[in-house]
Amino acid sequence: MAILKRGSRGAEVKALQQRLNLMPDGIFGPLTEEAVKEFQKRQGLTADGVAGAKTWAALGVTQSKRKVDQIILHCTATPEGEDFSNEQIRHSHLSRGFSDIGYHYVIGLNGEIRPGRSESIAGAHCTEHNTRSIGVSLVGGCPGRIVLDWNKKSKDTRTPAQRIALEKLVKELLKRYPGATVHGHNEFANKACPSFNVKEWLTQVGIKQ
Repeated sequence: MAILKRGSRGAEVKALQQRLNLMPDGIFGPLTEEAVKEFQKRQGLTADGVAGAKTWAALGVTQSKRKVDQIILHCTATPEGEDFSNEQIRHSHLSRGFSDIGYHYVIGLNGEIRPGRSESIAGAHCTEHNTRSIGVSLVGGCPGRIVLDWNKKSKDTRTPAQRIALEKLVKELLKRYPGATVHGHNEFANKACPSFNVKEWLTQVGIKQ
């Protein structure tokens, strides 16, 4: 299970809250933090309010690693030059019936690698591939709003910072999941996402499959 602390959200927070007999709203706020500290004190653990490996183990939860053999790249299909926060993505995904943000990672325009749902939980980003994959999404993928019907067109809007961050993240994921292959969402669905040619990019950055 993931390391959870104040500000964490999602299905794993709900699981933690259920173990602590709290209302499972999926939001790690002050009440959840207080309950974690109280539990840690009773178990003789460091009462820091952070649910890490020892706290999960004391709760009787052991971590099981998913078998991941695909890394699937996406874009948020938002206008060029406009950042899109994880909260905005989460809100969009919740409105579509997801339990949380569907991606495992989001890369902002400034190259910030923002965690989404835990890697230990199947994503909600590519039909028939979610249980076996990690989903990474780059903010952008469409031309600016000044372009007519911008939201119906694709464009490679990756900033220099995003390019650097994407290469770094994918190489780190490949180390964690040896043998995994990297794909664009468009290889599995009739859409332009992630708005660039992933196979060409893999060659450019020296990733062999």
